[in-house]
Amino acid sequence: MMRNNFDKQLEMLNNELIEMGSLCEEAISFVSSALETGDRGYLTKIHDADTKIDEKERDIENLCFRLLLQQQPVAKDLREISSALKMISDMERIGDQAGDIGEILSFTDAKNFESKIHLIDMAKATIKMVTDSVNSFVKKDLSMAYDVINYDDTVDKLFIKVKSEISSLMQKDSSVFQYALDFLMIAKYFERIGDHAVNIAEWVIFSLTGIHKSNEL
Repeated sequence: MMRNNFDKQLEMLNNELIEMGSLCEEAISFVSSALETGDRGYLTKIHDADTKIDEKERDIENLCFRLLLQQQPVAKDLREISSALKMISDMERIGDQAGDIGEILSFTDAKNFESKIHLIDMAKATIKMVTDSVNSFVKKDLSMAYDVINYDDTVDKLFIKVKSEISSLMQKDSSVFQYALDFLMIAKYFERIGDHAVNIAEWVIFSLTGIHKSNEL
C-alpha cells in the first residue's frame, strides 16, 4: 500500500516536471516570436513564463522533499528524486536566461538584423533540447538523453555562425557596435540554455544508470 502511494507521487513528480519543461519551452518560444516579429507584447509573456517557472521549481522541490522524508525510497528512487532536484535547478536557470534575453529585447530593436534568422534557429534547437531532455527522464529513455547531449553541437555551431555574422557586420559598419553586442549576448544566452539542457540529460543518465559524467575518469 505504501509503495502504491509512493509510485503515485513519483508519477505526480513526472507530471510536474513535464509542466515545468513546457513552461521553459514556452518561454523560449516567446523569445523566438519576439525576435522574429519585433512585437514587444511578447516581453510580458516571457516575464510571466519565467515567474511561473520559479513557482513550479518551488512546488517540485517541496514534492521531492516530501517523497524523501515521508516515504522509504530505495537506491533507484533516491537517484530519481535527487536527479529531479538537479533538473529543476537547470530548468529554473533556463527560465532566467529567457528572461535575460527578454530584458535585452526591451531596449534593442530586433528588426532587420542580419543574424536574426540564426538566432531563431538557435531558439528552435534549444526548445528541442529542453523538450527531449525532460521527455527522456519521464520515459526513462537513455538513448534520447544521449541524443540531447550530442545535439548540443548544433547549438554550438549556430553560435559560431552568429558570432561570425556579427563580426562581419561590425567590420562593415562600426555604428552598430552596441546593437551587435546585444545580439551576441542573446546568442550566448541561447548557448547556455543548450548547456542546461545537456545538464538535465546528464542527470537523466545518472537516474537510470547511477553514473554521472562528473564521476567519470
